Amino acid sequence: MHAQIVLFDGFDPLDVIAPFEVLAAGSEAVGGDLEVTLVSAEGPRPVRSGTRGLVLQASAALDPAKPGYVIVPGASGPVSGDPDEGVETIPVLLSRFGQTAAVDLLRKALANPDVTVATVCGGALALAMAGLIEGRNAATHHLGMDVLDATGVNAVHARVVDDGDLVTAGAVTSGLDLALHLLERSYGSRVALAVEELFAYERRGTVWTAAGRTPVEF
Repeated sequence: MHAQIVLFDGFDPLDVIAPFEVLAAGSEAVGGDLEVTLVSAEGPRPVRSGTRGLVLQASAALDPAKPGYVIVPGASGPVSGDPDEGVETIPVLLSRFGQTAAVDLLRKALANPDVTVATVCGGALALAMAGLIEGRNAATHHLGMDVLDATGVNAVHARVVDDGDLVTAGAVTSGLDLALHLLERSYGSRVALAVEELFAYERRGTVWTAAGRTPVEF
């Protein structure tokens, strides 16, 4: 099984490193069954984040045919500013991602029954703005929930939303909870708990799914 974490110019480092660490530890806990890789749409290359120029190395090209998970982070940068003056805001970075070769690869990943696409923070916005998840249930950073709604996505106020082959998470630190949920989905609660104990971290929030009764409004 593979976990491909997608790097793009302007990515948020914690959106990448948090799930990478959790999934790498999970891989150790299952004897290396899970291969965790940093990828980009363009193939192996150094990729500059949106935080102080931090660079991570993509070691392979995103392959939508590989079974497992494809994880898309959000972007890091100013929330507001004038793009005409060279200010690369988070919306600009996410919109630019939607114009790259990653979109076609992610469309293929979403169509592959052996792949679950997951996002952290603004990653869901990147997919939504590219028209990839219209009609789906998803979470993102609280500042972007209106944008999700505007793109035809059902924005859910939860830390992690499991919509089958699409799993999304809220703000930056939710990448930890997302990755632990993915471990539990694939390998069971004992593996997820072992990683929680290793990192001295307990998952936050209830994972939302479109199952069970609809609650009466309070």
